[in-house]
Amino acid sequence: MTPRPLFAPLDRVTVEQIPFRASDGTELGLCRLTANSPTAQEPTDRPAVLLLHGLTASADMFVLPETRNLVDALLGAGYEPWLLDWRGSCRLPHNEGRVRYTFDDVALYDIPDAVSYIRDRIGGRQLFVVAHCLGALSLSLSMTGGLVPGLAGVVAQGVFMTPKYSARSRLLGHLGGEWGRSRWTHLPVDFTKVGFRSRYTPMFALASLSAGDCDDPTCHILHNSAWGTGASLYVHENLHETTHGRLAELFGSAPTWIGPHLRRMELAHTAMPWNTGGQGYDRLPENALDSADRIDCPVLLLSGSDNKTFHDSNELCYDVLSSRYPDLDVRYVEVPGYGHVDPFIGRGAALDVFGHILDFLDERSAAPSREGVPAGRVSEGSRSSR
Repeated sequence: MTPRPLFAPLDRVTVEQIPFRASDGTELGLCRLTANSPTAQEPTDRPAVLLLHGLTASADMFVLPETRNLVDALLGAGYEPWLLDWRGSCRLPHNEGRVRYTFDDVALYDIPDAVSYIRDRIGGRQLFVVAHCLGALSLSLSMTGGLVPGLAGVVAQGVFMTPKYSARSRLLGHLGGEWGRSRWTHLPVDFTKVGFRSRYTPMFALASLSAGDCDDPTCHILHNSAWGTGASLYVHENLHETTHGRLAELFGSAPTWIGPHLRRMELAHTAMPWNTGGQGYDRLPENALDSADRIDCPVLLLSGSDNKTFHDSNELCYDVLSSRYPDLDVRYVEVPGYGHVDPFIGRGAALDVFGHILDFLDERSAAPSREGVPAGRVSEGSRSSR
């Protein structure tokens, strides 16, 4: 199996696509990106950054050709980006396949195996992780299970260890999610593929009720409904026109079987495994918050102020971690005017968001250790990245 090609700006970057399989046999996608410049050189001390997408998205969200994307920003700042398409990627068939997975599998296999491979390639250079949404939540299980020690730093965007919905999303997500799971194995976003007479038509019709001036059914599902949960993935006006037109390529079907696991974690406001015992799942913590003392690197918690998918999850995470683990270097940054995924795919993200990420990476890549770096809290407005 080969993942479909990235929608990467090939005039700006070279993509090294790496055949990659997790240790449980699941085929994934992994690639390394380098600058496509006649003057570009390959520094031997360049820190590496692993980027993790959210559920049903893919590595495409980091390489949008129509904007100055995060990979552009990382390459320009002297970092080496690596992109993992874990098993929840829409570039892979697993969300619509017969073999089901949970976030335990992502935390136990996908992320640690990718980190191990990258470390073999980069030697002693530093490795950071920038993770979004359920990629970040799965990462929190890997970290608190001691499966990825020695990272130089982690940026978790949207949610990390304490998933939290709004009251409306909790009602629709918990009740409606169970109803949907009894009828469908996955929920699509591309209306052109399912057709008007499909069994999914009522879902699209409900999502269109608050469509406003937008006439794109995929946008209705993502912006007005988030697959029937009542959430919203982005602030509509933050998207570039080209990005808006490519939503059906950037997001795929949501598997309904992951709903119970996500609901269990949201009700408890903590990351926790679904499986118990056997097949190595006992390596994951019973409760990530209770094992957060195993986190051995600085963490930047990032969120848009208008995050209507995971509400104020990262603010809650900061409050809990800084209270329970005062020696942990954890920071919280809230970006005004942004939602859940537009901090990465928004047309102005390079100006408003990426500077926070690069400042954190720069500070930590220059620091030989985390000693003497106090936990801090930042809530500030837009700023320019370099």
